[in-house]
Amino acid sequence: MNEGACYPPKGEERGEEQVMRISVESSLIDENGSFLPDIRCVPISALKYQMDLQDLTEEDSSLEPVAADDSLEMLRAEEEWEAVESIRPESGSWERPERTGQLISFNEALQYFQSADLSICRKKIQSTVPRRGLSAFFHCLFGPPQLRDGLQEERDLILAIAQCSLDHKDPVHGRVLQTIYKKLTGSRFDCALSGTHWEELGFQGSNPGTDLRGAGFLALLHLLYLVMDSQTLLLAHEIFRLSQHHIQHFPFCVMSVNITQIVIHALREECLSKECNRQHTVFPVVNSLYAAIFLHLAYIWKTQQKTILDSSFVLKDLEILAKRNPKQLLRNLDTYLTKRIKGLSPGMLSRTQNISGSHDPHSKTLNFTGICDLH
Repeated sequence: MNEGACYPPKGEERGEEQVMRISVESSLIDENGSFLPDIRCVPISALKYQMDLQDLTEEDSSLEPVAADDSLEMLRAEEEWEAVESIRPESGSWERPERTGQLISFNEALQYFQSADLSICRKKIQSTVPRRGLSAFFHCLFGPPQLRDGLQEERDLILAIAQCSLDHKDPVHGRVLQTIYKKLTGSRFDCALSGTHWEELGFQGSNPGTDLRGAGFLALLHLLYLVMDSQTLLLAHEIFRLSQHHIQHFPFCVMSVNITQIVIHALREECLSKECNRQHTVFPVVNSLYAAIFLHLAYIWKTQQKTILDSSFVLKDLEILAKRNPKQLLRNLDTYLTKRIKGLSPGMLSRTQNISGSHDPHSKTLNFTGICDLH
């Protein structure tokens, strides 16, 4: 082979000359046993020497001549393809594959807030509902016990997180959103932190932060707990599928935010103090009550054929039940998860009423309360 065929003009650096020579001398064998020049390795800058490229292709008479313009177009296309960004069909947003983030656990997100500066948010909280006069007197005599001193700081942290808004620039906030999206949809790729794909998950708009009023980032932490806990993940999928029913559909994430608000009200009114004192912790009780209310809502929604028009009435009943008998709701959740682990089909939400062990199909053991029962 002519070693000077691919040499650059005089005046070029020696390093480029060596790169071009190695690129030309590398070859591949085609199906006919002929040697094909590895044109792909030639830098685009070398293709300006059209006469040298033609000499290269004419050395072997068995090869068809390669047009310089076609090779140039091919190499440009290959470089563009290698540099192209991937598109997410679910969100319609562009992103590079290497930006795919890792899932974040509930404990990791909680540790972030435990070490974060929440002084501004703490100034906004009101730990308990203020009472005066006879209301304070009767609450002192007949109301629930006060939270122990060692647990008040944990309660205030929960209420402070409920005052935090979503910050798209915070990487931890973004990871929480990405984890919720991936676990609910089964997607392996990151999505944009704003877009119409969030409406498909049950937010009212393209920005999830606008729906967190009244519950703050605690609403997202509750969703994160629901999808990252191995026991409640299947329950989350079942409720999410129920929310997409063609008749009984409801906004999944907005409903979740409302349930978080119910939990906050029950915590501030000291309805959870007795259970928190018994378990010597607050956050696990709050998380479990959130999941228990969501389970109860799914049962009411499915068995009583509720629709979006009934949502305000159902939520009001759930709030009354959560304040009056949170312990029973927690017991229902524990029994449901235990029975499901032992082989109960997770898709049979309509069987929740019989989970307590009663064989009577009309059993009231779980105290699932409907609108008519309350009235």
